[in-house]
Amino acid sequence: MRYISALATTGTGTIMQTTRIGDFEVHRISEFEGPFIAPETFFPAYDAAILRANPDMQGPTLVDPASGKLIFSFLSFVVKTGRHNILIDACIGNHKERPTRPQFHRLQSPFLADLARTGVTPEQIDFVMCTHLHWDHVGWNTRLDNGRWVPTFPNARYLMARREFEHWQGMHAKGEESPHVRAFDDSVLPVVKSGQSVLVDDGYAFEDGFFFEHAPGHTPGNVVIEARSRDDRAVFLGDVIHHQFQLMAPAWSTSACTDPVLSKATRTRLIEQYADSCMRLLPGHFPSPTAGKIVRKGNAFRFAFEQ
Repeated sequence: MRYISALATTGTGTIMQTTRIGDFEVHRISEFEGPFIAPETFFPAYDAAILRANPDMQGPTLVDPASGKLIFSFLSFVVKTGRHNILIDACIGNHKERPTRPQFHRLQSPFLADLARTGVTPEQIDFVMCTHLHWDHVGWNTRLDNGRWVPTFPNARYLMARREFEHWQGMHAKGEESPHVRAFDDSVLPVVKSGQSVLVDDGYAFEDGFFFEHAPGHTPGNVVIEARSRDDRAVFLGDVIHHQFQLMAPAWSTSACTDPVLSKATRTRLIEQYADSCMRLLPGHFPSPTAGKIVRKGNAFRFAFEQ
């Protein structure tokens, strides 16, 4: 995998880069990049002593020095396989009611213009693949049209894990109030009602060289998506690892995890599996340039970004 072009701005706006996985062309679109949340808020088990003990493992662009907040990117990936155009995760979305997330409430971003700059229109997206159904990964599944939420990608099939869908369907039926349930209502159910959703089971394999691996904890049906082309392999991690700090402290599950204990187990397993391997990783929230590999250093790990 290598970067073949890049364009970046910070904040709510455009951060685009292009990567290759074998014959696949991968465009990274960031709807927001910048300070997001304080580490002690996001990680209930946060311990600054672990960071002080590993000063050479932290790397740049992890924490905003002015605010002390973690630097996050909110990402979608457009994959051109030569046969299909695939969108992996659909970011935040415009006009969405997210009152408990004021940074992103009724957002107005240039996401569709950025998509067009990849050479793909919404009509040309063949598949949307969801690592999980949290609000910041499904927002552009739909767009507002005359007061109605309609599928943004009218010709796409939306692939999502059956376990994940059934979990949030249950939360929605109970009337639970959360950004994720709001997102299920405005960004998931409309593509179900349009007949464009496809619920897939554990181990689902897609013909172009994609494989869904069940990776529960952050959410019950969370998956990682492996892509293979020729002898190149990469995995779209979603939120298994939110931030590079979790490589120094894999036990740090987040306040957003449905099952923190299972999240820790899944994260630790995958970190061990991918460390010092040929596998390239594309996490769902790492800042630019996002892609890289996990490198072991003693009993700890760090993330080596690809340049």
